[in-house]
Amino acid sequence: MTTTTQATNAPTADNLSATDLEVNQPNNQVRAYAAMQAGGELERYDFDAGELKIDEVEIAVSYCGICHSDLSVIDNDWGMSQYPVIAGHEIVGQIIRMGEAVKGLQVGQTVGIGWTAESCQHCDFCIDGKANVCRQSTPTIVGHSGGFADKVRAQWQWVIPLPAELDESKAGPLMCGGITVFRPIIQHQMDASKKVGVIGIGGLGHMALDFLNAWGCEVTAFSSSPEKYDAIREMGAHHIIDSKDADALKDAQGSLDLIISTVNVALDWNLYLSLLKPEGKLHYVGAVLKPLDIQAFNLIGGAKSVAGSPTGSAAELRQMVKFAARAGVEPITETYPMSQINEAMTRMREGKARYRIVLENDFE
Repeated sequence: MTTTTQATNAPTADNLSATDLEVNQPNNQVRAYAAMQAGGELERYDFDAGELKIDEVEIAVSYCGICHSDLSVIDNDWGMSQYPVIAGHEIVGQIIRMGEAVKGLQVGQTVGIGWTAESCQHCDFCIDGKANVCRQSTPTIVGHSGGFADKVRAQWQWVIPLPAELDESKAGPLMCGGITVFRPIIQHQMDASKKVGVIGIGGLGHMALDFLNAWGCEVTAFSSSPEKYDAIREMGAHHIIDSKDADALKDAQGSLDLIISTVNVALDWNLYLSLLKPEGKLHYVGAVLKPLDIQAFNLIGGAKSVAGSPTGSAAELRQMVKFAARAGVEPITETYPMSQINEAMTRMREGKARYRIVLENDFE
């Protein structure tokens, strides 16, 4: 379901040929929206991106999702922001230029970019195919200009070809939110015999339900909002547990192989650990800023474990978009023109988005 706030007839890369793209976009000027200070509204900000590096790809942005991490970086919640901040790391667009060292891609191809724009490609983790944890990696929106713009660049390995079956207007959130909840499924080797719970049925959680259901798992959602239960079932949940119902939680003890937490608030984590089977995993993808209150005996007694993960490697991103295309997994989105970016950000901040907001490029 897509709610479009305003239609736009502005030309995008979608209706240009590969030749047109090369002719009309050869310069290094980028038009963008940037936060000039922590928590500030986004302003038009045009800049010269410099010469294209030999291993870089330049993309004409068609769509860019808004992720909660964009808000965190704009507000400097993590103490790592570099202003001006050009956020946006759920990017879909078409390749318009490539450096001479780029491999396996072509001008005019529809691609996506997520959280990572560059990695060192020579450390042990990169060589092992785990570049998402490369200590020298460059996030797309920290010390780098992101997708709230008409163009964006990234190292070619992190430019992900998108299957034609994916709806371009909805594919952006898969590049960060999607891979974030897909990663635990493959990390913990879930299969159709497994029972998995999801805490937080919002921007991340609703995609987790869809992926898990398509993967064949038996899916349980934790929600204290009965008015959402029908929608949650449509998203892929087989069971719903009221997170405020002590009896329901007690009945579910020892029933789940994996719980994925997508929330950024502190909960009774020992209670959720009790819902896991022996050797079960409690996996965090939501950035809870408070220390986790977990009793050691609740881990030791059932050989349970706590884990977490950042997005995913380039190979995992490719795997994820192929699976999403084949299984029909897609986020529920609302679409705004990029020129209404501050209205869209306000809706995101107020928690009113259902469930991901996507910006459509309307630069003229």
